[in-house]
Amino acid sequence: MYKTVLLIVVALLGGGIGWFIAQHQHTASSAAGSAERKILFYQSPMHPWITSDKPGKCTICGMALAPVYEGDTTAVNAMEGNSDFIKLADATASIIGVATTPVRMAPLHRTLRVAGVTSDDETRHRILSARVPGRIEELHVNQIGVEVLHHQPLAVIYSPDVLTAQRLYLENRRVGASGAVSASEIASSREKLLAFGLVDDDIQKLEQTEKPDATLVIRAPFDGTVVSRKAYEGQYVDVNDELFEIGDFSSLWFIFDAYERDLPLLKLGQEVDVTLTSLPGETMTAPIAFIDPNLNESTRTVRVRVVLPNPLRRILHRQTANGIVHIESAPTLLIPRSALLYTREQPAAYVDLGGGVYQFRQLTLGQIGDTDAEILGGVNDGEKVVTQAALLIDSQSQLAHIATGSGSTMESEEPESVPIVTLTTPTTLPPELIETVLKITEALAADHLADYQKYLPAVQAAVQQTTETVHDILMPFAEKLVSGTDLKEARRPFEPFSNAVADIVRTQPASERQAKIFQCPMSPVLGTARWIQKDNAETRNPFFGSEMLNCGVELH
Repeated sequence: MYKTVLLIVVALLGGGIGWFIAQHQHTASSAAGSAERKILFYQSPMHPWITSDKPGKCTICGMALAPVYEGDTTAVNAMEGNSDFIKLADATASIIGVATTPVRMAPLHRTLRVAGVTSDDETRHRILSARVPGRIEELHVNQIGVEVLHHQPLAVIYSPDVLTAQRLYLENRRVGASGAVSASEIASSREKLLAFGLVDDDIQKLEQTEKPDATLVIRAPFDGTVVSRKAYEGQYVDVNDELFEIGDFSSLWFIFDAYERDLPLLKLGQEVDVTLTSLPGETMTAPIAFIDPNLNESTRTVRVRVVLPNPLRRILHRQTANGIVHIESAPTLLIPRSALLYTREQPAAYVDLGGGVYQFRQLTLGQIGDTDAEILGGVNDGEKVVTQAALLIDSQSQLAHIATGSGSTMESEEPESVPIVTLTTPTTLPPELIETVLKITEALAADHLADYQKYLPAVQAAVQQTTETVHDILMPFAEKLVSGTDLKEARRPFEPFSNAVADIVRTQPASERQAKIFQCPMSPVLGTARWIQKDNAETRNPFFGSEMLNCGVELH
């Protein structure tokens, strides 16, 4: 059953190539005629193993047979039964738009998007408390948000304890000259005044006037902003009662959480572009100043700090902000991400060997960048990899080898799995996550980009609320989901995410699953991918939408 479905689906894709070839056939025939080349035989553009010595139609699909000229190769040729090689005629390669790019040594560029909050400098944040019991006689600052200067008066406290301490200090100074009081006692009484909150200027004035005063002035310890106020005129306070809280907002910390997998990429001094919704169109760039050495065990994240200058106080305390970390590695072996294929057990690419011959190579990947991927094995520097039409080449290769018997017979009734999730115990996803995933899946199946964009934030928020195990599996895929400017752009990152969600649902017994699971045998990104649907729904493929809405089979 599945073999038949797969052959039909792959043949449809191959038929697209055949259609293009047929559309260009008249031009190719005219050019050949003018050159008076000899026709060797006729071949089906869609099923290249169907040949004839005279014009006619393909016995499988009914398409007109195309001429193959002397010195030309067949449109698609399986080379010596080896499924890793395929040879294309020059005309075929041109029609399907094959493009190649050399493998190269270069730095890998990656953009890491982060979100966090602004906070004031913890080393410049003070809570001012009462040091003596007394009554607040006067308030110089009676509201929060006020900018204060170093030593600026904030409040005045009346305290008999302060009066007694000043009298003791003056008395010790007067009798100290006669030797009745030691120098250490005088110093001790002075230290008591400092402990009560008097400053050197206050003590110097007391020594000059010799007039003790029962009032104590509370002053700002540095230039800053009043964050909170708990003092009121006429209020009686005791020792350690909180009066004011002051922070220095001349520079703020942008703090974000970095996932464990990204830690090797982050280094002190890396530039971070920070944006805030309150300052549209503006970007502040500052280096990473601190990476916390302590890993949060529950979230598996580390806090990272960037210091942002804020002389005009335009950035608010505890404001949400977004950051972009620009990461560049040392030169390494790179290929474009567009060359990667995920149609088999591990990533692969087609290498152009010249003369229309392409070789299928399995790859060992390293870090994935914005436009390139690091290659640890599989291709060499200078080799050319196919970056456009690789999926078409792969589909034609499988058609040719299945037809010649050298490929897989696909005897299994169930599609071969492309595993992303490896959970050994049944796992249930939160209902709100299932509900939102079903909504965006149906939106893509219906080709409704606006609905997909509408529900996408709810999906990402729901992933944030999952258990640690599920969060670690889904978040790398959920982070890459984008609203997109068109359906193709939205569908590409959705496919791996959908596959991961379906695989988690699949860990449950079939009778207890939260939704039906369907699989597409020719998805654009993974080659084989899954999605979930409501129990009463028919096959609705979100990876192709109306183009191939019913492409897929239900998994049991």
